[in-house]
This record gives sequence, C-alpha cells and structure tokens, in this order.
Amino acid sequence: MARNYSGDNGLVFPDAPGTYALLLRCASCRRVSIGRLGVLQLRPGWYVYVGSAFGPGGLRARISHHQRVARRPHWHVDYLRRRAQLVAVWYVCGKSCEHEWARSLGAMPDATIPMAGFGSSDCGCPTHLFRFSPPPNRFAGRVNSLAQLPGVENVPTFLL
Repeated sequence: MARNYSGDNGLVFPDAPGTYALLLRCASCRRVSIGRLGVLQLRPGWYVYVGSAFGPGGLRARISHHQRVARRPHWHVDYLRRRAQLVAVWYVCGKSCEHEWARSLGAMPDATIPMAGFGSSDCGCPTHLFRFSPPPNRFAGRVNSLAQLPGVENVPTFLL
C-alpha cells in the first residue's frame, strides 16, 4: 500500500539491509555529466533506478542519502538526482533482488536504457537505470508492476 508524504517529513526507513528502487521524474531535456561514465541526455519522463543497501545503516542510510541532492556525488544516481525529482521509493528488507529487478524492469513494455553501465559498474547488468514515458494515466500500472517484482511478496511503496 502506498503512503503519501511530502517534503522533509521525518520519514524513517528501516536500518536493515535490502534492495530498493527509486522513481524519479524529469520534466525537461537536460545533459548530465555522470562522473567517469560520461554524459547522460535526460528527456522528459520517468526514470527508475535500482540499487542495494547492504552496508552500514542499510536502507535507512542509503535512501536518506538519495532523498537529498549530494554536494559531492559518490554514486551514479547522485549525479542524476541533481536534475531529477525523487517521487517514490520501493524497498524490500533482507533480500538481494537488485539484478532480478533490473532484468524485470528492462523487460517491461516501453522500458528504455538511457545509459549503459549506469549503476551497474560492479556487476554484469546492462544498467540499473530505466526510462519510461507513458502518459500519466498509464503510469499507475507501471507502479503496480514494480511493486510486484519477482522474488518479493510485499514491497512497501512510499510517495515522497
């Protein structure tokens, strides 16, 4: 079930390790330098980034980091966050589903890969970033599809 939140509301995610997906929205065309990876040409639409949080602080630390725009980017998605609004987060505790979610997202109708190697420099996935451009009335179905990705019985969804 989705819960609605707005702004800096003190939302606290679990400190358990796990997998997460960020739903980001870009409203205009923009060029974004993604560190050593190169330049990403953003187009208006919806972007989903898949990651994992198995380090100190787990999901709480990683998602809290992504909720802010990093002054000194560390991960590929930090560069993207400078130009795209974080809209929602999906996560699952205690499971490593990052690569399975990336494969599932890539297989969705209308999914495109905006930049090869984005977020996947440490694995064999083509990317961990996907772009969708459905009309707003069709996007709800994509949200429901993501919330039912393989290997996960229940993925909490938070609209920020």
